[in-house]
Amino acid sequence: MTDRPIWLVEDNPDDIALMLHALKSNNTPNPVVIAEDGEQALQHLQRAEIDPHCMPPSLILLDLNLPKRSGLEVLRQIRRNERTRLVPVVILTSSLERQDRLSAYECGANSYIRKPVDFEEFVQVTGELSRYWLSLNQPALDA
Repeated sequence: MTDRPIWLVEDNPDDIALMLHALKSNNTPNPVVIAEDGEQALQHLQRAEIDPHCMPPSLILLDLNLPKRSGLEVLRQIRRNERTRLVPVVILTSSLERQDRLSAYECGANSYIRKPVDFEEFVQVTGELSRYWLSLNQPALDA
């Protein structure tokens, strides 16, 4: 699934840079499409819905705490969209709140991972995450 992009929905520039570095360090070949707030994420989603040439992502990495629209609102829209409803969505957040985890899974998240604060651990977790979702996991649908 190397030709399909990863959607990274994250508002923190440091976390974006860290994720891009971690993906590169782990030789993840997929291009990355970045949305820096919930509104941009919904615009990507709308484009994927109406443009048949716009490839749906292979994986969506979604923060919960986003400006303009919450991560949960974005997740609900992802699951309502015919072209993205089966795309794996990994919540990547700093929150360990039980209610956040419960809400994320109720809205259709496939995984919930707390962002590691240690750089090396972040790179390791990103590698495991990308290997699982992009190599080992068998998606519901092919592109």
